[in-house]
Amino acid sequence: MDVNQPKQEHLLALKVMRLTKPTLFTNIPVTCEERDLPGNLFNQLMKDDPSTVKGAETLMLGEMLTLPQNFGNIFLGETFSSYISVHNDSNQVVKDILVKADLQTSSQRLNLSASSAAVAELKPDCCIDDVIHHEVKEIGTHILVCAVSYTTQTGEKMYFRKFFKFQVLKPLDVKTKFYNAETDEVFLEAQIQNITTSPMFMEKVSLEPSMMYNVAELNTVDTAGESESTFGARTYLQPMDTRQYLYCLKPKQEFAEKAGVIKGVTVIGKLDIVWKTNLGERGRLQTSQLQRMAPGYGDVRLSLETIPDTVNLEEPFDITCKITNCSSERTMDLVLEMCNTNSIHWCGVSGRQLGKLHPSSSLHLALTLLSSVQGLQSVSGLRLTDTFLKRTYEYDDIAQVCVVSSEIKQS
Repeated sequence: MDVNQPKQEHLLALKVMRLTKPTLFTNIPVTCEERDLPGNLFNQLMKDDPSTVKGAETLMLGEMLTLPQNFGNIFLGETFSSYISVHNDSNQVVKDILVKADLQTSSQRLNLSASSAAVAELKPDCCIDDVIHHEVKEIGTHILVCAVSYTTQTGEKMYFRKFFKFQVLKPLDVKTKFYNAETDEVFLEAQIQNITTSPMFMEKVSLEPSMMYNVAELNTVDTAGESESTFGARTYLQPMDTRQYLYCLKPKQEFAEKAGVIKGVTVIGKLDIVWKTNLGERGRLQTSQLQRMAPGYGDVRLSLETIPDTVNLEEPFDITCKITNCSSERTMDLVLEMCNTNSIHWCGVSGRQLGKLHPSSSLHLALTLLSSVQGLQSVSGLRLTDTFLKRTYEYDDIAQVCVVSSEIKQS
């Protein structure tokens, strides 16, 4: 074989083009004051330009659409679409043409071809077309590998392939904060930031709770009997802007009664985010399971079930406490002690027996107290002693109550 023999050219030509929607034409305004040398020339040119918006020529946004001039950015959660065409550039019939398109990511290789069957023959100046779609679920480098195999008239089997490399970028920055309430409710604050270069229409931001919780969205307000978004009628998120969404998760009834079960639950749920950009391109992201830091209640948990917001100075008021044995194995024999503070004074007998409290069970306790100082006062001074282990649990700053004089409250 002659090593200097030129490499045989292929009979087929492969073209790959990304399918994207057009964009609005951006017109850069050039203007000057009338007393400048050009006078009104620049303004008149802008008015005569067919790409400008009539009556608003100095705005950059035009009325025309422009086709994509480059590959463009691809963001996580969007759908990557591409047009693949194999054309017979020769003057002979080609047989057994097989076109294969694979997408190589950092973790896997995906076959995107619509059909795996070979085309029997392809006549001169004819083509095989295919459109592939893929919802992008990974960030980082992606390589589209297009391979073509065929057989010439002489029976020679030919094969070639092309590589198209592109980057998948992150469109949103999502940060979450958890707040554990005393009533076993969990409040989730989700901060969502648009880190792309174009505005987004936020179509949906919802929380899919785990099996132990029900969720209530706190992102709407009732106005004249209608529910209205706290972000207004136009839910656009400008580049680099951040928006906070708030959700309240309540334990389902069958789990709320099991104190030892619900306190250790760390999996809350996952966020589902849907948006649209440019001319309606849709993107969707779903976070992984969100994890909270489970609150540490210890062996005994004391929480307030009812307490008034405002009370009168030196007048008794009632509260209801819930005491829960968080242990899953040990029964407790509890004694309640009430210690007065400088402003809070308990009414009743301190040191009374509450009886035995079985594992993962609760009891409700009605207590009476009064405040001798006005202002926002902290309810403190409760002590629970387990007589079996001789262990005392202290509860201070349980809640706060606003104390006012009786004259102020009556008026």
